Amino acid sequence: MSAYWLLKSEPEDYSYDDLEGAGRAVWDGVRNPLALKHIRDVRPGDQAFFYHTGKQKAIVGIARVETEAYPDPEGEDARFLVFEVSPRERLLRPVTLARIKSSERFRNWELVRMPRLSVMPVPRDAWLQILEMSRP
Repeated sequence: MSAYWLLKSEPEDYSYDDLEGAGRAVWDGVRNPLALKHIRDVRPGDQAFFYHTGKQKAIVGIARVETEAYPDPEGEDARFLVFEVSPRERLLRPVTLARIKSSERFRNWELVRMPRLSVMPVPRDAWLQILEMSRP
C-alpha cells in the first residue's frame, strides 16, 4: 500500500517547475534526524505533496517517489540519505499553509506542529482533504 508524504523546498532553490523540467530529480540536502527517519520509510510508488516554503508557503504539486532511500552519493556521511522523485501533477489551486492552519482537522499534522521539518508523512485523510481543497 502506498504512503503519502510532504516534501518541502524553497522555490528559489528548487521549485515544482524545476522538477517538471527535469522529469526526475534526487531529493537531497536533508539533515534533520526525524526527516531522515521519514526518508528511510519512502518506497517507490509513494506519492508526495510538493510544498513551496518561503514567501509562498503552499502545496503546489504532487510528485511520485521513484526509488528507495540510498546514501547520498555526494556526501561523506552514510547517514544522509536521498531518494528520487518525478512530477505527477500540478495542483489546480495551491493549498496555502494559512488555509491548512485555519482548519481544525489538521491541528495534529506535523506541517502545523513542526513547520521546519522538510520531509513528513501525510495521513491519508489529510491527503484527501488537501486534494479537495486544491479543486477550484
